[in-house]
Amino acid sequence: MMQMNEAAPPAKAKLLRHVVLFTFKAEATPAQIDELVKAFGKLPSQIKEIHDYEWGTNNSPEGLNKGHTHCFLVTFKSEQDRDAYLPHAAHQAFVAKLKPLLEDVTVVDYWAQE
Repeated sequence: MMQMNEAAPPAKAKLLRHVVLFTFKAEATPAQIDELVKAFGKLPSQIKEIHDYEWGTNNSPEGLNKGHTHCFLVTFKSEQDRDAYLPHAAHQAFVAKLKPLLEDVTVVDYWAQE
């Protein structure tokens, strides 16, 4: 039981996760895909609202990825930060480079829960 003079532990801040799954067109070369991955990776240094960023390629043995090969996780502290990111010039420039090589994309945003 907490004593009256003990401070309660700080509440963990909730984070908004922006999950992006890509399937590239068959004609996209490994070099082109690598260039796009690097371009996505530069966004955190260009858009201050990005709190955290990570990515990886699918390695699930379940075969349920529906063609998606690359997963990107962009984290924001607020919906306002996410809403500033989406139309940001750097993000839109990346999307313009991406679109010609993109077969499919799935995006899911959620507030991280404990």
